[in-house]
Amino acid sequence: MPVAKPPRQAGIDPRGQSCLSGGMSEGPSPARICPFEKLHPSLLLRDDEFFMKLAYNQAIEAWRVDETPIGAVIEIGGEIIAQAHNLVENSGDPTAHAEILALTQAAKAIGDWRLTGARMFVTKEPCPMCSGASIMARLREVVYGVPDPKMGCLGGAASVHELPKLNHHLKVRGGILAPECHVLLKAYFQEKREED
Repeated sequence: MPVAKPPRQAGIDPRGQSCLSGGMSEGPSPARICPFEKLHPSLLLRDDEFFMKLAYNQAIEAWRVDETPIGAVIEIGGEIIAQAHNLVENSGDPTAHAEILALTQAAKAIGDWRLTGARMFVTKEPCPMCSGASIMARLREVVYGVPDPKMGCLGGAASVHELPKLNHHLKVRGGILAPECHVLLKAYFQEKREED
């Protein structure tokens, strides 16, 4: 008979701050040391790199709660309306990807599921589910860091945003902070393989 897992404790980062920022109420897994530092974008210039650095910081938070380090930020008119990171393992929910959590937060923030005019910045090219959700949410643009040739569906493995019969088309750009996002993901999976 399988033994039930004990409930997870609230995660605390090395500075004593809560690691849960993805919008879920259950406590994350215990804190994990992330060897990467958060980035500190200038508040004076809210360009694409600024928003991607914030998404990268969300990915660091994901690492700290032992989740695949992917982060997402959604902005409208230069104002951040949502930030999230992966919480699949901690929530036991296969849909708790950074993008889905951020889309849900953004819809609540503006009081409308149509996120017309919003842009999402995500550290890795979205999967089929998150690509479809980005289209359904009527985002104006998705900007990602590192491409995903195996599962990415905004130009990597497929291009769902280019289906000819869609009633909404979004802009897609990749490569913003790609080296940093790539190194973070690669290091996380290397560490996980070494643990096994």
